[in-house]
Amino acid sequence: MMKVRAAVCAALFLFCGALPGFAQDVLLKSHDGEVEISGTLLGFDGEFYRVHTVFGELTVDGSGVSCEGPGCPNLINYVADIAISGSATMADILLPALLEAFARNEGYTVKRDAEALDRFSYELSASSTGQTLARFQFHASNADEGFADLLADEADIAMSLREIRPKEAELGFEAGLGDMTDANRSRVLALDGMVPVVAAGNPVATLSLSQLADVFAGKIDNWSILGGPDAPITLHLIASTSGFAQAVEDQLMKRANLTTTGIAIRHGRNDALVSAVERDPFAIGIASFAETGSTQQVTLTGSCGRSMTASRRTIKTEDYPLNAPMFLYFPARRLPKVARDFLSYTRSPSAQIVIRRAGFVDQTAEEISINLQGDRFANAITGAGDEVSLEVLQSMTGTLKGMKRLSTSFRFQAGSSRLDAQSRSNVQQLARAIEAGMYDARSLYFIGFSDGDGPAEGNQKIALKRAEVVRQAVLSAAETASPERIDIQVHAFGEAMPMACDDTDWGRQVNRRVEIWVK
Repeated sequence: MMKVRAAVCAALFLFCGALPGFAQDVLLKSHDGEVEISGTLLGFDGEFYRVHTVFGELTVDGSGVSCEGPGCPNLINYVADIAISGSATMADILLPALLEAFARNEGYTVKRDAEALDRFSYELSASSTGQTLARFQFHASNADEGFADLLADEADIAMSLREIRPKEAELGFEAGLGDMTDANRSRVLALDGMVPVVAAGNPVATLSLSQLADVFAGKIDNWSILGGPDAPITLHLIASTSGFAQAVEDQLMKRANLTTTGIAIRHGRNDALVSAVERDPFAIGIASFAETGSTQQVTLTGSCGRSMTASRRTIKTEDYPLNAPMFLYFPARRLPKVARDFLSYTRSPSAQIVIRRAGFVDQTAEEISINLQGDRFANAITGAGDEVSLEVLQSMTGTLKGMKRLSTSFRFQAGSSRLDAQSRSNVQQLARAIEAGMYDARSLYFIGFSDGDGPAEGNQKIALKRAEVVRQAVLSAAETASPERIDIQVHAFGEAMPMACDDTDWGRQVNRRVEIWVK
């Protein structure tokens, strides 16, 4: 017989006496009475108890124990409480739209309650009985607040338009949340883009990324320097605590070794930024692709003549250099079943339609005909140098002729062999499609490309190695697939088809990629 109650209870009065919410004490007993565990209830997901004890945090299967004490949940009319905190951009439109669609799909009724400007909840009930099944509580703030709430155990899911910072991940690991940098601890829900916008009629229609960074660093402060009127430039950005603003710093400013000037006007919401730019003929802002209002989008260009405008397709393929994946982060613990079902739904085809209707970029793989890629092949020909021979171009064209490019692409973190966040999500998306048999009896080519920095022969080898890494990652993730049903091949054409100019870090990052082609 193992009796742990006395030892645990005695220690808990010393260890847990200072803990908030000590009224949530519980005593879990095995049905045969052999084991008793006493502690502070941290959570119950409808199936498992999460209890803080002198031995640390324990997760106990509720079917094997009985519960006694003031903290015991109501097992008859259990209501799952799920707290979601972070990005206001995601909380205002995207998550509510997905939650309402999920409820309709499951036959639940939904009621929204607004508690404050930045706090609201959704109550899901069974349509037949009216019994409340779940309550999703939202705190619409920013990425910093979302991760802080997650670390403080005040949120089950954090919303962010940036990846978790190393210090936040370190604190999360120390708090028992697991390795928050692991692929299983986060998910890319949808995609957004960081779009430079000006007032309609502004004559400056194109900027290089270097010029854009110089503008927001205050190094270029008059429109005449950019070919516009002799007028000072007014800068508009989202609040610095926002994950969107931090993504601007990471992807635009830091790569130019610059920081944003302190004179930029900051806005709490994207719609406020867009409205301010619309009213000021001398303003420029960086807005969400999902909401640019009647502003004029600035095309990003390079010294070699190539340009790129944000669109649903260029953001999805990561050909546009200023992407902002929309993350959900969750700790290494079980969420209530209704929350797990909701997260599973967000990856479904119907959820991708909801994401698109909300104005954001979904992750559905699209097949792009080779006939729609004339500009890319024209760039390959005009950009061919001494190291890219006619033979290489002919080999590439001959391999890809009659095939279609998937909008699913793979890119690597700067200076790393690790896939970037969007690409790690793409691994899972493509793996599930393969498991579902979407490409059975078809050809699936992993095509590696590189930038033009260094010898062409070496770039060719690097591109081939990256394509093989992606192929292996996808097949490893597709655990239940039968890859023998698909003609899977790996090819590489090095620097033969650049997407951007190689004279900047941004351009080289875009050019280093693995594309998927199908036939």
